[in-house]
Amino acid sequence: MAWPNIFQRGTLFSRFSHHHVVVFLLTFFSYSLLHASRKTFSNVKVSISKQWTPSAFNKSIRLPVEIWSSNHLFPSAEEATLFLGTLDTIFLFSYAVGLFISGIVGDRLNLRWVLSFGMCSSALVVFVFGPVTEWLHFYNKGLYCCLWIGNGLLQSTGWPCVVAVMGNWFGKAGRGVVFGLWSACASVGNILGACLASSVLQYGYEYAFLVTAAVQFAGGIIIFFGLLVSPEEIGIPGIEAEENFEEDSHRPLINDAENEDEYEPNYSIQEGSTITQVKAISFYQACCLPGVIPYSLAYACLKLVNYSFFFWLPFYLSNNFGWKEAEADKLSIWYDVGGIIGGTLQGFVSDVLQKRAPVLALSLLLAVGSLVGYSRSPNDKSINALLMAVTGFFIGGPSNMISSAISADLGHQELIQGSSEALATVTGIVDGTGSIGAAVGQTSCTILFISPLIVREIRHLTQRRQAHSLSE
Repeated sequence: MAWPNIFQRGTLFSRFSHHHVVVFLLTFFSYSLLHASRKTFSNVKVSISKQWTPSAFNKSIRLPVEIWSSNHLFPSAEEATLFLGTLDTIFLFSYAVGLFISGIVGDRLNLRWVLSFGMCSSALVVFVFGPVTEWLHFYNKGLYCCLWIGNGLLQSTGWPCVVAVMGNWFGKAGRGVVFGLWSACASVGNILGACLASSVLQYGYEYAFLVTAAVQFAGGIIIFFGLLVSPEEIGIPGIEAEENFEEDSHRPLINDAENEDEYEPNYSIQEGSTITQVKAISFYQACCLPGVIPYSLAYACLKLVNYSFFFWLPFYLSNNFGWKEAEADKLSIWYDVGGIIGGTLQGFVSDVLQKRAPVLALSLLLAVGSLVGYSRSPNDKSINALLMAVTGFFIGGPSNMISSAISADLGHQELIQGSSEALATVTGIVDGTGSIGAAVGQTSCTILFISPLIVREIRHLTQRRQAHSLSE
């Protein structure tokens, strides 16, 4: 097997300027901040559940319940946890809808404006959800649902925009390893959110939201003034010009060359090389691109599993093993560490092989075994962390590849001559379909987590009644 020329003699990194580095870092940390905000919610679920139930206020069971009726939403922690799971589902469904819309909007408006608006607005919503409602002692289920719907819609502006910007700056050569490393932004955001939440959780869950919201808002301001959407903004030739200048001797990573020659689309995206202004393609045309629907459906199944870990891993560790919430938050970081290593390494291997699908298929087959192994993890933090990292490697790695490198491949096919006006739309379709799968999965996770708690509560009530009847 011939070693790709892009990896010889440092060719890959020698073609990048400091502008590429700045764009890489700005898009990386912008989405990391968005994910840190999401991760904070999963990291403080135990604290929120306690705060929303009478046990957080009522220090004596002999005091009348009416005293606490205005200070809690739910009569038990089980119902509070069920509502938190409902908020996860609401967020993911609104996030999925927003991704389809944001992709289309991102291809028609300035990506920098859309991304900055989404980051700052989402930060304000999180600030109201956490600190404001807690400081005012205003607890309302309808308000929480509305805020989380808005947060899902605003957060959805992030991924299509950052992938489109990265696609404008980084071409097909070495995309697997570059995007594999860059796609670690979500995992880094999870780690950042877990660290920030655990560091201030002792002061109250609202301060975890306050810190992440403040940092995210500041990041949105930096993006507005500092991000360059494409090389053409500063007079640098775009990736299409560079790729057309060099003869491409490699087979496409998504389609066979023969199929591309035989395939004749029923629409015209761009004709001739002299046209520099490309019209954004429609949602239907983006769905008809080869590979978009299959990878979208595959990502829906994968994201269901990945986001089950994302939303419920700290809660699972705290309730199943009895570990403190702050310890569970820090331990859950190892899942993201595995995802970072998996995404980068698997992206590199896919560049060497010049094929993505075989790497994904092998990783997902091994992921089945890692899930079975983690389900049998003993009550030992070191072993649990190791199994968690292995699971993150085989699940988080493919998830990062599909949502970043493969989405960029799909949005830069020769059929549309690498049009950036298609990239955000394609990314929105892939990630939006994946989020629908994740939303469906959250309903199942909520039922699975809550059912044992409800059964346990029923047993306790039965035992209390029996003891009370015996005493009489």
